[in-house]
Amino acid sequence: MASTLGEKLRQAREERGISISEVAEQTRISPIYIESIENDDYKLLPGGIFNKGFVKSYAKFIGFDEQEALNDYARLAAQSEMTAEHPQKVYQPEVLTDDRTTASMLPTILFAGVILALMTAGILFVLNYLQSPDSPPTANANTNINSIAVNSGVATPEYTSPAGIPTMATLRVEFSATVEPISLTSNADGNTESQMVSPGSPIIFLPKQSLKLGYSRSLAESARLSINGKSIVLPETPQNPRRNVIEFEISAANLSRIWNDGRITFDVATAPSSETSVNENAPSPTPTRAPEPSTPRPTATPAAVNKPPANSPPATNIPARPTPSPSPN
Repeated sequence: MASTLGEKLRQAREERGISISEVAEQTRISPIYIESIENDDYKLLPGGIFNKGFVKSYAKFIGFDEQEALNDYARLAAQSEMTAEHPQKVYQPEVLTDDRTTASMLPTILFAGVILALMTAGILFVLNYLQSPDSPPTANANTNINSIAVNSGVATPEYTSPAGIPTMATLRVEFSATVEPISLTSNADGNTESQMVSPGSPIIFLPKQSLKLGYSRSLAESARLSINGKSIVLPETPQNPRRNVIEFEISAANLSRIWNDGRITFDVATAPSSETSVNENAPSPTPTRAPEPSTPRPTATPAAVNKPPANSPPATNIPARPTPSPSPN
């Protein structure tokens, strides 16, 4: 019957028909280490917890009791330590020589320190790489472009048409904040988002049809906008004075005008005036009819003048008064 740990492990392996190469392949333990364990010779093994790990993995793979294997190894290690504590003392005469052994060890120590520093840096790099979380997937193409442009720190090229005026196919809009964070609502090609724009972290949009932006009028001084690298002046007040949100749209219809003017302006024809906004709830006035031109009354004819009224008494015969004739000169 096997008495030592190595014999027990060898017997268990052979009973199951497992070769040393199969154990080494499955447990990642060198075949030399496996043979040393079966021979109860642990001089070639690294020692410490590595030896316990090898013994445990070996026993687990071949179906041997892991705890029993560890207990046998602990007893064997304790016996080896007791033997090492009482070595045979060999007295050697001291010879005083003038060698420079200490000085010759200095390059070796320096070289070992450099190797140790490189190994430590490599281990730290691997740990940081394994612990770093994966970046979350982006919500859309605009957010992906924003993160690349902001995090890389590399200025992206300007997209302009050959004539200098950008088109919707080459449009690149950058919105940023200078002093205070701005809560920005955007609608790029029908895709609506609400984002917080922090100072130093601009947001880039690449719309192909239209772009609508909106933010609080109280943060107008902190808002900045550029189109293809060109700074665009933003409005200080909303289009509707009664609202607290500044909203504007960039599309193919007004892109050329915004680029040439260098500012966002509102159409005066469509902008509501202050009087209209104040009286928009008042009832509409009733339209007044223009006075009709007065029709002149017909003048009475002589016959009508001389005709007596219907209810008047009959006229009496009054002799006609003779008309005086002109006196001769």
